[in-house]
Amino acid sequence: MFKAVYFIGIGGIGMSAIARYYLQRGLVVAGYDKTPTPLTRELEHEGALVHYEERVDLIPEACLDETSTLVVYTPAVPAEHAELQYFLAHHFDIQKRAQVLGTLTHTHRGLCVAGTHGKTTTSSMTAHLLHQSHVDCNAFLGGITKNYGTNYILAPESDYVVIEADEFDRSFHWLAPYATVITATDPDHLDIYGTEEAYLESFRHYTELIQKNGYLILHTGLKMQPNTPEGVTTYSYSRDEGDFHATNLRIGGGEICFDLVSPLGNIADIRLGVPVGVNIENGIAAMALAQIAGVTADEIRRGMASFSGVDRRFDFHVKNAHKAYLSDYAHHPEEIRKSIESIREVYPGKRIVGIFQPHLYTRTRDFYREFADALSQLDEVILTEIYPAREAPIPGVTSQLILDNLHPGTAHRLIRKDDVLGVVRETSFDVLITLGAGDLDNYADRIAAIVEEMSKSAQ
Repeated sequence: MFKAVYFIGIGGIGMSAIARYYLQRGLVVAGYDKTPTPLTRELEHEGALVHYEERVDLIPEACLDETSTLVVYTPAVPAEHAELQYFLAHHFDIQKRAQVLGTLTHTHRGLCVAGTHGKTTTSSMTAHLLHQSHVDCNAFLGGITKNYGTNYILAPESDYVVIEADEFDRSFHWLAPYATVITATDPDHLDIYGTEEAYLESFRHYTELIQKNGYLILHTGLKMQPNTPEGVTTYSYSRDEGDFHATNLRIGGGEICFDLVSPLGNIADIRLGVPVGVNIENGIAAMALAQIAGVTADEIRRGMASFSGVDRRFDFHVKNAHKAYLSDYAHHPEEIRKSIESIREVYPGKRIVGIFQPHLYTRTRDFYREFADALSQLDEVILTEIYPAREAPIPGVTSQLILDNLHPGTAHRLIRKDDVLGVVRETSFDVLITLGAGDLDNYADRIAAIVEEMSKSAQ
């Protein structure tokens, strides 16, 4: 029985959720991360012992017993990391984050959300639908939910656990879902998979891991065909394309309402708490999982209306009669395309400007044409330098590749990230959106203050 858990990369959004799980179970929780963040500070406040230097001598004594300490690491940690090497040399029980989550799917009924994009919002919606119902759930999420201010929900009496099933490094192959949604299979992480076919094969293998008599719910039109032909249902936005779909769609007055058509029972008059078009699809997938778990129609209506969203997922910072500013974690071409389309639905005819920070050199190299095509839907494109995350630079791969492939006539600029505040002040827009999975969001509060000032000047 473990008495302590040590995390290498404790500040990651997925790692911190597991850290909170063990904190609430009363174990000693400690870990390393490269830099302090609001999330690591919250973990420290909750009782975790966190340090920010890669030094073995900073590992707490309570975590130095190989017989009673579990070590959890993220695949983003390099193999030569000094602390990881120490634990390997001393034969600690070392597990990837996904292995820990996989264990939970063997002891609980796992409701898992996989896919290139939409995972965090859909899993957070699912968790909220269950948590506010008589069913309840545990949840390990890839974002901070606005309803709960955390990426983790604990419900010791519930048999259900909601998990975001991450395909990076094939992490989701550790899971054994009771029911799973697959939102999309647009190629990504080709630095890991190499080819689109290998990426799709990874999802096919994931479908084989579903428990007997479990459920697989696929978005219509996926390139990937599952290896489990029985028990497969589909979902879609509308137009009768999926077994689960929306009908009687009403958009207006700042609200989106629709009826759910479902093989488990239709539900009328659903209102989205975050009224953007992309959340219709996300909501249909979440409601399908909630119905499988036994959430009632009235509970689903109440939960969908009260869902407040997730930080950095179509996240409005300013919204008034003159200006709007929102940030979105979109970092894949299809995510960006859907995000901009949703903004156009909410703000037809408005001048929409986007500031995009590309994430990873490899992703930029592999998809710069697709990024350019998606971003060309904006009235003006502002690009910063690439956020490298775990990668070293690749010669010839810069944000200029994207700019050079924008549609002819698309207004565009390439800026330094550090100049973003001045650029916002001098840019004309009705709606501003910052896009990407890097650190541009660190400027969100200051951008919001500038946009508020611009709104007052426009009155």
